[in-house]
Amino acid sequence: MRDVLTTPMFAPAAPILGNHATAIKESDMVHITGPASLEGVLAIGQLEAACLDIGVKYRRRFFTPRHHLPRDAPAAWSVEGTGLTVIVDVEEATWQIEDLPNKEHVHIVPLQTSVELGSKSRRFGGALDAVVQAGAVAALLAPNGRRVRKLRPYISLGLWLRAALDTNMDPIHSMVVNHLGEEGTLRLVPLPEVSQPAAGMIPGLSERQLARLRKVWPTMDVDQRSMALSELLLPCLSEEELSTPRLEELAWHRMLVGDAEVDLASQVHTIRQGWPEKQEEGRLFASTLLDRWLRTGHLSSSD
Repeated sequence: MRDVLTTPMFAPAAPILGNHATAIKESDMVHITGPASLEGVLAIGQLEAACLDIGVKYRRRFFTPRHHLPRDAPAAWSVEGTGLTVIVDVEEATWQIEDLPNKEHVHIVPLQTSVELGSKSRRFGGALDAVVQAGAVAALLAPNGRRVRKLRPYISLGLWLRAALDTNMDPIHSMVVNHLGEEGTLRLVPLPEVSQPAAGMIPGLSERQLARLRKVWPTMDVDQRSMALSELLLPCLSEEELSTPRLEELAWHRMLVGDAEVDLASQVHTIRQGWPEKQEEGRLFASTLLDRWLRTGHLSSSD
């Protein structure tokens, strides 16, 4: 793995995340807590994998997600009286790094950052969400850990699930995904090269035409592929449910791990579709999902 903390997007947050890793490594007991949601599972899982790989004792606790609480209710997390509490607050608003208070516990919240892109080095703003931060801390704790390496491809999915891609291109998501591709953690492929993408992710897409395109795809050159895929997706542009940036990602940048038949975006889509609505059922679902993910390295609601 290449150290993601050395990339420009992590420059403002690297010292803070380094302190988090040191605190976890030096603690006798780590209490890892986050909301019982898909984003919570993705963030907690990264830290649990690192603790298991390096032998740090920890306990996991899911707290109630905010959509199950009254609008004016405070967050449901709490700090334990002993050991080190690590809160992965995936639902918190984005903070400026200089506004973070000094706390005895570790509180991971989305952080504002910016990057320069393009030949003119234009600066674009974005956020380091709690999932990608947890992944960066996990890599610091156990850079060669077996479980950390298995869960590494998933560190971009918190950014994928955020609302930024519903309006504009998210430069931070793009840079994280490209980083994972360059280090060999995952492959970025167009939709026809995914054997089993989840159905229903792209409103207006003809599954029959996609199946036909998949059969002839290997015989096409680059220009033919570009034209064919653009024609396939043309009816989808009039659908309001999906933004153009997210549609482009689903069309051209599907994230695959090795020879897997299901891409990562399809995995999280299927999980979200099956997530229980009731609070207690959701908590049990999250715990079972996380246990299975840590065991298999595959994000799935069933074996």
